[in-house]
Amino acid sequence: MATPNYGYEKRQRELAKKKKKEEKVREREQRKLHPESASAAGHEPQNGAPEAGPGAAQGGGANPQ
Repeated sequence: MATPNYGYEKRQRELAKKKKKEEKVREREQRKLHPESASAAGHEPQNGAPEAGPGAAQGGGANPQ
């Protein structure tokens, strides 16, 4: 039976981390250069709550802060 190639697996994990980090940096730069396009893209609010609907102005939220 063949032995696992841990060096290859580690390299793949490192490459995946590097790619993810570069994507995050690229996204941050895009948001810095074009802040209005990031909010218009339809991202959810950071607290995870849905965007304000018709009854949101009444103050009946489940998570008041």
